[in-house]
Amino acid sequence: MVLLTELPPEIVEHILGYVEPSDLGWIPRVCKNLYHIIHGNNSLFRIVYLNNYDNPLNKPVVNWVQALKDVVRLQVVCRRDRVQDKKDELPFVYDTIKSFLQNAATDTERSPLTTHLTSRNAELLRSIFKDETTQSAFLCRSTIFGRARRECTCLDNPVSSEQTDRQKSAHLHCLFGVPILYARPESHETRDRKLNPYACSVVYDLRQYTENTKWGPFMDDTTDRVDWEKVEAIMVVIGSNLRKLGLAKFPLCRSYWDLPFAGTWPQSYIPHPISREPESPEPPNPLELEDPYGVTGTWLRIVCFLDYTDFFTYNFASEGAQLPRHIPRPALDVGQAMRLILMRVRVTSIEPPGPEDGQELPVVHFEGVSQSLDDSFDDNANSDLRGMKEVGTVRLTREGEVRWTTFSIFNGVERWRSESVQVGGVKSSKGVLGNWFDKDFDPRGPAGPSAFWKISDSYVAEYSEILQKYLPSVVESSGDGHGGEDALDPLSYGSEDDEDEDEPGLELEITGISWMTWTDV
Repeated sequence: MVLLTELPPEIVEHILGYVEPSDLGWIPRVCKNLYHIIHGNNSLFRIVYLNNYDNPLNKPVVNWVQALKDVVRLQVVCRRDRVQDKKDELPFVYDTIKSFLQNAATDTERSPLTTHLTSRNAELLRSIFKDETTQSAFLCRSTIFGRARRECTCLDNPVSSEQTDRQKSAHLHCLFGVPILYARPESHETRDRKLNPYACSVVYDLRQYTENTKWGPFMDDTTDRVDWEKVEAIMVVIGSNLRKLGLAKFPLCRSYWDLPFAGTWPQSYIPHPISREPESPEPPNPLELEDPYGVTGTWLRIVCFLDYTDFFTYNFASEGAQLPRHIPRPALDVGQAMRLILMRVRVTSIEPPGPEDGQELPVVHFEGVSQSLDDSFDDNANSDLRGMKEVGTVRLTREGEVRWTTFSIFNGVERWRSESVQVGGVKSSKGVLGNWFDKDFDPRGPAGPSAFWKISDSYVAEYSEILQKYLPSVVESSGDGHGGEDALDPLSYGSEDDEDEDEPGLELEITGISWMTWTDV
């Protein structure tokens, strides 16, 4: 019988290509022959990587040895039992997850009932972060979590390392994509401390809207860097409102708000097929071939807002109205309204980036129309929508994030503006999170959170066809017990505590497929 070590090295390498990634750590310790075959063998590590994870087609040069070792170490770190045993690894976990998602699939098939590609990388991360102690160690370290746990110390000049850790944790939470709504996800006994009031205290605090932040989710300095703690707060507020209304379980929203790591990587968007041909097909637009952001198409938008009396009181007449800027305002727990808006936009022009933009991609301008799904008589939702050339619409920031600027126009007059960032990068299916506000930067507001994501490449797709793809399929399946909320993925991130989110006094009303609202009862 021939021993493994007596075979030609090429055959041994081929055999080793089918071992588990973690096995490449101990097999070299068996004997010198195996050590010399494995140690520094970039080709072997590449084979093992591609046999288990996505092929990073968008990266021509990959250090396969380091990439595989990092993924194995990530799993080892996250298998530790206690939160305290994991927390110090945040910088490594952050860098590894970002790189792993950057290497995710761009050439696979579409996941069912979604507009994002399937990905073995995302599946692995989903299974790792199923553990609530891992969530707590790496996704729950931002300021709003600290405030909800009564652990946050607000300093005028915070320690830079602590601020960096908060930003990294918030960014990971955004890439995770499912809003964690409790201060301590690993402890069911203390889930009475909900996160939403603290997130609301960020998105509805007018002190956050400054010239340096562009009134959007950016740092209050001159760097144009994304403030991921603000993006996280926006995600929590919108996600909480969707869950209160039960909308997070609909295909219209589920794959964007209730499925971890769903399309949070570049080039992950893939259109949902529209079976019915539009009555008036759109003419070909050569600019779309030059658009790297995939702007043209139909997008679903969500806008949340307070009653203006509550908004004004919170910012100017409450006990916390006169607090110094570095002191957060009190938690805000009042009713909110939410609008669902269908946006149809198309590219109108493309120009080179300006000196303040990222230089890798051009600036793309678009125009279009928006239509309310939940209130046909709401003038604030039914408007012309266009990108203003002097401000730009879609561009890269200097740090490489995708920045969206939109204006809503009523009766020919600009009224609302939004500044947002695309979570996951260029053409990610996760979509865009940001802030809406008065286009003249009115210091009295109003302002609030907004999100939108692409649901079709078609600019003129039939309205009913798009909604039938998402709404009725869940309504039909919910009655017969088949194809329920876990149909998209075998891992469910809900818990018995999620039922608490359905508050009395809120009701979802659906008449046909064109009217959707929530009212007090």
